[in-house]
Amino acid sequence: MFQLTVGQFKAKFSEVITQVLQGKEIAVSYGKKKETIGVFVPFKTYNKKKKIKLGIWKDKGSFKLAKDFKMTEEEFLKS
Repeated sequence: MFQLTVGQFKAKFSEVITQVLQGKEIAVSYGKKKETIGVFVPFKTYNKKKKIKLGIWKDKGSFKLAKDFKMTEEEFLKS
């Protein structure tokens, strides 16, 4: 993975887009500590369904959300 600061990212935006289209991942860092704040990845990579690990329950249980499952932000925040 290639890493750029926000300033470098802004200056090389077209090059970054070209690299992402070629399948490369680009990390963007910010601040004095240059902490990574985000990663640009090809949509095909991002869109892959990944299994969610359940921590200590990973080998003991599983769950599946129905396709029509809906929850509003209010319901989520109240739960």
